[in-house]
Amino acid sequence: MSTAESAEPKAVSPASVDDAPLYEARKDIFPQAVRGRFRTIKWTILIVTLGIYYFLPFVRWDRGVHAPDQAVLIDLPGRRFYFFFIELWPQELYYVTGLLVLAALALFLTNAVAGRMWCGYLCPQTVWTDLFYAVERLVEGDRREQMRKAASGEWNLERVAEKILKHSLWLMIAWWTGGAWVLYFADAPTLVYDLLTFNGPFVAYVWIGILTVTTYSLAGFMREQVCLYMCPWPRIQAALTDEHALNVTYRYDRGEPRMSAKKADAARARAEPAGDCVDCFQCVNVCPTGVDIRDGSQLGCIQCGLCIDACDNVMAKIGRPSGLIGYDTDENVKRRIAREEPVVRIIRPRTVLYAGLIVGVGALMTATLATRTTLGVSALHDRNPVFVKLADGGVRNAYTVRLTNKALEARPFRLEVLGLPDATLDVVGEPHRAEQSAVLEVESDQTRELRVLVTNPRALDNPSTPVRFRLTDITTGVTAQTGDFFKGPGSN
Repeated sequence: MSTAESAEPKAVSPASVDDAPLYEARKDIFPQAVRGRFRTIKWTILIVTLGIYYFLPFVRWDRGVHAPDQAVLIDLPGRRFYFFFIELWPQELYYVTGLLVLAALALFLTNAVAGRMWCGYLCPQTVWTDLFYAVERLVEGDRREQMRKAASGEWNLERVAEKILKHSLWLMIAWWTGGAWVLYFADAPTLVYDLLTFNGPFVAYVWIGILTVTTYSLAGFMREQVCLYMCPWPRIQAALTDEHALNVTYRYDRGEPRMSAKKADAARARAEPAGDCVDCFQCVNVCPTGVDIRDGSQLGCIQCGLCIDACDNVMAKIGRPSGLIGYDTDENVKRRIAREEPVVRIIRPRTVLYAGLIVGVGALMTATLATRTTLGVSALHDRNPVFVKLADGGVRNAYTVRLTNKALEARPFRLEVLGLPDATLDVVGEPHRAEQSAVLEVESDQTRELRVLVTNPRALDNPSTPVRFRLTDITTGVTAQTGDFFKGPGSN
């Protein structure tokens, strides 16, 4: 058996799987700080995403005198969701469904391209845990210092002070995480003042407390356990991936057999096989979940790329090419062993399908958002009686008509009946005009229900004639229509 073949992950026997525990007690992990391009990417994403989350509620956006000026606001009392120039109403929750569909498709696409990219860079658990790790290193030192203090078991004044400072900073981050969340549901500056003066709503304090506890516990204590046991995505993505998805991979075709740099040089001088891996364990030391990437693809690997930075740094120090660990596929490793060219297929049916669905759903949502109106009309024909024949030979139908004004100010509308040239329209409760239209006012953000009587001066030849009710905003000229039927003698 060749050296490369012996380095492949070994199959686990059925007996060992049956004996494996469903849950393993947490072991202390002390990830070492590392520098490199992937660490820089992670720092950039952390700063940008947390900066948006913490400070976006304070960004202002002018929507006019009747609307709130907070750029992003979930206005539950006003039944509105504001996102800069976009305004969503309760009856438009299908947009939220569309956003969830887009998020799922984007997750599937990133998984098809580069595995658990979401887990390694964008997942809130990863982002906040990274921040908590940074605070921990700042206060208690890097990996070796933390391990030394943990092994000594000494609790002197300095260590107690470090623990108090670390947990205080963690609690401050967790508290502001909960505080920032509630700011999306009310005017941020006003709510901050009310909270600081203890005049805020009780529910705000409750949610701040809940999110403070969850952030503090998940990012400060549970950490990798969330990825291993609580999150379903590692199991789901395993079923969605394929052999062409790029994952953080140890290129064992180049790394095996492992030995120190001096032994490798000596082995090469004797024309014996020697890998580039010096078994320094730096890839394990920097891993936030304690995974040894050299053992192959594992559930605990979140594909963050920190092991790539650590390995590249070691390769640079010993004068060997970088890329012993990198985003690659097991198929390419096998191809290199077989002296074949590696293949990277980003564009393939799976990724094209996901990208196409994202574009399609996004275009549909954009089109419906761009063409919607702030008014609406619906009509329901009376069932009993279906029509009334008048003494002068005319026929009258009654309808329940609902007018919707989604704007934040009261507006006058003109309601017309179309399809019956000689018909007149009367609104019960309004002055009798015997005209084909009526001018009505609807209060801001309200639906007004009306009983409308439509009278035709003579019986029609057709017992069921299509009609339309048209609602027109007198100020802007925007219209909305709905259809129904005008019934007469002989109709069912």
